[in-house]
Amino acid sequence: MYSVNLHESHFPAQADHGVSETTVGGVLRAQAGKTPGAEALVEADIAGTLKRRWTYGELLADAERLARALLSRYRPGERIAVWAPNIPEWVILEYASGLAGLTLVTANPAYRPRELLYLLEQSGAVGLFIVKEHRGNPMAEIAAEVAAQAPAVREVVDLEDALTLYAGEATGGALPEVRPGDPVQIQYTSGTTGFPKGVVLHHRGITNNARFSMERMGLRRGDAVLNVMPLFHTAGCGLLTLGAVQFGSRLIVARLFEPAAMLDIVEAEGVEFVLGVPTMLVALLEAQAARPRDLQCVRTMGSGGAMVPPELARRVRAEFGCDFYIVYGQTESSCLLTITDAADCATVGQPLAQTEISIRHPQTNAVQPPGDIGEICARGYGVMLGYNDDPEATAAAIDAEGWLHTGDLGALDARGYLKVTGRVKEMIIRGGENLFPAEIENVLLEHGDVAEAAVVGVPDERWGEIVVGFVRLATGSSLDRAALVAHCRDRISPQKTPAHWIAVQDWPLTGSGKIQKFVLRDRFVAGEFEAP
Repeated sequence: MYSVNLHESHFPAQADHGVSETTVGGVLRAQAGKTPGAEALVEADIAGTLKRRWTYGELLADAERLARALLSRYRPGERIAVWAPNIPEWVILEYASGLAGLTLVTANPAYRPRELLYLLEQSGAVGLFIVKEHRGNPMAEIAAEVAAQAPAVREVVDLEDALTLYAGEATGGALPEVRPGDPVQIQYTSGTTGFPKGVVLHHRGITNNARFSMERMGLRRGDAVLNVMPLFHTAGCGLLTLGAVQFGSRLIVARLFEPAAMLDIVEAEGVEFVLGVPTMLVALLEAQAARPRDLQCVRTMGSGGAMVPPELARRVRAEFGCDFYIVYGQTESSCLLTITDAADCATVGQPLAQTEISIRHPQTNAVQPPGDIGEICARGYGVMLGYNDDPEATAAAIDAEGWLHTGDLGALDARGYLKVTGRVKEMIIRGGENLFPAEIENVLLEHGDVAEAAVVGVPDERWGEIVVGFVRLATGSSLDRAALVAHCRDRISPQKTPAHWIAVQDWPLTGSGKIQKFVLRDRFVAGEFEAP
């Protein structure tokens, strides 16, 4: 950690580590050149059984094969979408698209048809890479239905059908030169218009951020890393995947997070490094208590994506006897901005190398004194290129001086340690996943019984936050919770469906007639509404 004494809430970029001009394909090539025979990738199937394994040499060979196959069907600069759970082919496609100069668009495998169609159309994706199904979601059927409505999509490819996946590899030609500043991925995050925005990330940002982050958390050369974070998120495909490759680590990719099976893998494989959102760590603690295992191999665990209670940090350290790190960041910053030291429970730590953090007044943009709360802003190599095809949203997020306005509220102390105190935005973080009220509200308003709707997040011990749906019903209608749940589950992912439903006659309003959601939230927490 850095020794500083701040006189204002501005942490200058620390230059103890340099930003490397790296690319996603380049970091794999570099590691394969150093340790071609070292184990790089391990598959854990739906039951948590370990299956296929790749060395670094084999992983590079498959990635280059697939890159040539892609270039026989796509042109550098085009976008292809991946809609699949954590499987080795997802990782191979990530490296292959990077080598081929394609931009990978990542999609949550829980998406329903309308969500997938929006992502394909908004990103301009020309290919869709899928699995047949995942956790009951009939992905092949949905993909066929959606692709028929998205004329830009030229093919739908089953990632687990090798003949189709690698078709054309003999005719793909030479791989192009890929630059560190080129776009590499589009990931979808917070939206205020009912749908998420596509964050365009670049090679330099996600490769360097992964290296800085994993070094701060003590990853060592050759460590085994268990990846239970979803690959469609920067923590899964960026931080863990690209961090592991730069340290020559063995990355174990788990198709499904089942806590008991994950702990069995940790014990069997001697896993040293585990990162998960708070709900995952709670589940791991419960599974270990139910059937203790020898987990002395675990040296490092970390968590973020939602508020990490200090008590959870203490429990993890006590139960697993390991260092525990709390992290903070967002997709728009290529993942992480700050990380704690191994003993800190009270903050989210100091900024990473080459990253500036400032706390600014939400209205005046003035830098705040140390300890004062304001909007957390960041500047540095990891800031996104922008929101896809949305210059207005990009200009609102990144100011003329290059500061990314995160929408989060927090405070820096004089030592440069950051606390996150809330959110300027209304985004709900459930189990580490970002949910967006406007999207859910639009779905509720499609139901004939709903005249008006407001969605808020309320605290929950297990998930961090859960969704509560407030509805003003149409005249003559009554609150039918089962019907509303069925309506939502047909249109949006299960985690977005409200856990509680409250019928209201009127709303708390601002002077301009806007619903005061914070009032609804506070009244719900205080128990003023009828029990769900």
